Amino acid sequence: MVDKNELHLLTDTLKKCHVKSKLISPEALGSSLADSDLLSLLGHQSAPKKDVQAPLPHTMYKHTDAFGLCYIYFLLPSNEAHTVLLIGPYLNEKPSQSALLELGEKNGATPKIQRYLEEYYGSLAVLETSNPLLFMIGTFCERAFKIPSFSIIDTADKGGAPASPISEPMHSDNLDDVLVSMKTMETRYNFENELIEAVTLGQIHKESMLQAAMTDAMFEKRVQDPLRNAKNYCIIMNTLLRKAAEAGGVHPVYLDSVSADFALKIEQLPALSQTSHIMRDMFRTYCRLVRKHATNKYSRVVEKTILLIDSDLSAPLSLHALSAAQGVSSPYLSTIFKKETGKTVSAYIRDRRIKHATHLLATTHLQIQTVALHCGIMDVQYFSKIFKHQTGKTPKEYREDIKQSQK
Repeated sequence: MVDKNELHLLTDTLKKCHVKSKLISPEALGSSLADSDLLSLLGHQSAPKKDVQAPLPHTMYKHTDAFGLCYIYFLLPSNEAHTVLLIGPYLNEKPSQSALLELGEKNGATPKIQRYLEEYYGSLAVLETSNPLLFMIGTFCERAFKIPSFSIIDTADKGGAPASPISEPMHSDNLDDVLVSMKTMETRYNFENELIEAVTLGQIHKESMLQAAMTDAMFEKRVQDPLRNAKNYCIIMNTLLRKAAEAGGVHPVYLDSVSADFALKIEQLPALSQTSHIMRDMFRTYCRLVRKHATNKYSRVVEKTILLIDSDLSAPLSLHALSAAQGVSSPYLSTIFKKETGKTVSAYIRDRRIKHATHLLATTHLQIQTVALHCGIMDVQYFSKIFKHQTGKTPKEYREDIKQSQK
């Protein structure tokens, strides 16, 4: 009998790694070794039942289907009816652009379906040979089978994926259906273009248009799972809004961590009802980045100076070092920086360091001298002096006030 706690640990870990798993009967295995989302995307009505040999005890099976999707399955030891744990689909390696194009052509994918196909494959977990998750599955089998070594059988679908004429997946005998689909697509693309323009200009006040536009029609059904469908659309919007912020003058150094943070939040969305919240959060955040960090209004020298400062506040920043890094004279940099930003270089550095200090004091338990070091100030007394001059409080008083306000 398999340990239920160990089984739950494995399936929960798989879920957190975005790999599906389910318990099925051996008889259902033939129709389960196919992903219904992919088949639906390619215009296949249902998964063809495969002639699969009944799995043997103490044996792990690794199966690759005609679409390059990988599965692992094995019988769970049980005193009752036999049960199979099916894991997948996942990928052994990320498919190349040419391979996906050839797969799309073979299955009659139009250019629009091809784009969805690429998004689908992009959403799958890639488990290479050295991936720790595969070692965990192997260890689970050792414990479940109660043997240190077991058989591994590799199987694959014979032949290629079933071919379809290129027009078949998008075919419709009803012209009205086609026109409605086109109208919906135009509406969605217009909405996306408005969002992109608003972010590029930092128009955070246009957030209200999101609420009106967040309807089911905006989320084109690409996969059967509504939550996965919404997550995929959020991933697309995260990419579009990041590009919009970059077009608005925000350097990638500011965008990278924000984009990665949203990618993680999207995958962790617990329910469909949270979709509109994260969409609004993305819109506001990227708009704020444009309003705060847009550097396209500055000359190249000033832009690079700002990036050098913001990228590492703990560095030994000085007018001489910043000017030398760009091959310009200190007086020239000082003059042009003050002219374009309204601040001296030293004032800008001081303001950025104090702002970073307030963030660290409010969000960490670092000692004050450590905070000072992270802000590039070696002398803690000098740090406390300029901090109080800027904020009206000592670092200790500032942190205590933050704690009081959070009670």
